[in-house]
Amino acid sequence: MTHPAQDPAPRSSATTPIVPGFHPDPSICRGPDAFYLAHSTFEYSPGVPIWRSEDLVSWELIGHALTRDSQFPAGTVGANLGVYAPTLRFHDGRFWMITTNVVGGDGGQMLVTTDDPRGEWSDPVSIPASPGIDPDIAWDVDGGCYVTWSGTYEGHGAIMQVDVDPATGALLSEPRKLWSGTGMSHPEAPHLIRQGDDWYLLIAEGGTERGHSVSIARADNPRGPFDGCPANPILSHRSTPHPVQNTGHADLVETSEGEWAMVYLAVRPRGTTPGFHVNGRETFLAGVTWEDGWPVVNEGAFTVPAPATSFEDRFEGDRRDLRWISPSARLETFTAPHPQGGLEISPSQTEPLPAFLAARCLDPYWTAQADVDPQAGTAELRVHSDGRHWYAVRASASAVQLVARIGDLETVVTSIERAAGGPLTLRAAAVEATTAGPDDLAFWVIDGGEETSLGRLDGRYLSTEVAGGFTGRVWGVRAIDAPVRVLRMTYDAAGA
Repeated sequence: MTHPAQDPAPRSSATTPIVPGFHPDPSICRGPDAFYLAHSTFEYSPGVPIWRSEDLVSWELIGHALTRDSQFPAGTVGANLGVYAPTLRFHDGRFWMITTNVVGGDGGQMLVTTDDPRGEWSDPVSIPASPGIDPDIAWDVDGGCYVTWSGTYEGHGAIMQVDVDPATGALLSEPRKLWSGTGMSHPEAPHLIRQGDDWYLLIAEGGTERGHSVSIARADNPRGPFDGCPANPILSHRSTPHPVQNTGHADLVETSEGEWAMVYLAVRPRGTTPGFHVNGRETFLAGVTWEDGWPVVNEGAFTVPAPATSFEDRFEGDRRDLRWISPSARLETFTAPHPQGGLEISPSQTEPLPAFLAARCLDPYWTAQADVDPQAGTAELRVHSDGRHWYAVRASASAVQLVARIGDLETVVTSIERAAGGPLTLRAAAVEATTAGPDDLAFWVIDGGEETSLGRLDGRYLSTEVAGGFTGRVWGVRAIDAPVRVLRMTYDAAGA
């Protein structure tokens, strides 16, 4: 197993995410005591993680906004569908989160609220007749509320807006076009922000691939008309050799000292052309100053501490760690404490995706393993991009297999017999590439004290550039045909 050592020193915010791994579409607000951050989650449950920070660079996961089927029915959507980009705001003593479920609802957006972001959020208020994605919510000084989103106008992509009653979702005006950006594709991710006497409309353009960019426009009224910044795009890495690419989908926040910062998504591609990113779109931080009434972005304004991504879970007690997610059924429907200790995972043959206990891959190189007892069934340690792109080690009482799924092709790469049943350890690691890809994924089994290598596979096939979509790699354990017992799961960043 080979991979570079992890540098423990603090790093520049220009190259180091503040929230690594599959955490796209960041939205930030300042609450009464700290900063808060939210991300889109697509088909995964629970939905929309909520983070807290007192300094903008060190973040703690404190909960999720969508934890019940009445908010987002888990297991009802395929890969890259479900919950799209949220906006998180603190207003009038409450936290507000607005987002889109692109499969459910009535052709509009949904809004949930809470007094405590560590606790439960309300059932959603539906905002109808606002078809599109990436909704934003803002209030003027008179209490007027505006929902702004990425939609269409006369058949073309445009940023749309409507006045609403946030308590009921009722529309108080006809939807109107605000801006179509500078002419690039996919004007989206709008955020309406007030600075001084002016209103600013921050958007993403160019698509969420290599052309991704951040542009901004200004008006003296939240309803517009908006005029674009002469320096647009104010942030983009397109056509540059920068190690961080796809920069876009930004949000702004003002500190209590009157300084400003920006969060935005980006990826860290590796390997030869076209470059492959595997852990999804991550959240980065930049400083912002204002010159001649326009924001100027300083990507290296902050120092980001070395990430603390390693963890161990022995599943003690009834409460699941907040890092665990599933691409289908809710965790409580197929996991429970085992009577003899650890966790029991039951088969969940949900469609279109199987449920499994998963966590995001957060580092360029890492090792994850699970101590499992297949009992009468088959346990699987999976590295998963989507339902058509994954690698897995499967273990039963009689055999261990390495299985690969790439598109329509699924094959058993390695198969070995077991001398006896009982507990064993399954291990996966992202290691240095032996081809032109971003990495290799290597797999082992430790059975009866003997470690056996099962093989290593090209990491390119579990990248967004191959699989497509908006998410990133996760790893975790699945029960295939009968309940399995999990005694311990660990994740270690390279060099940790």
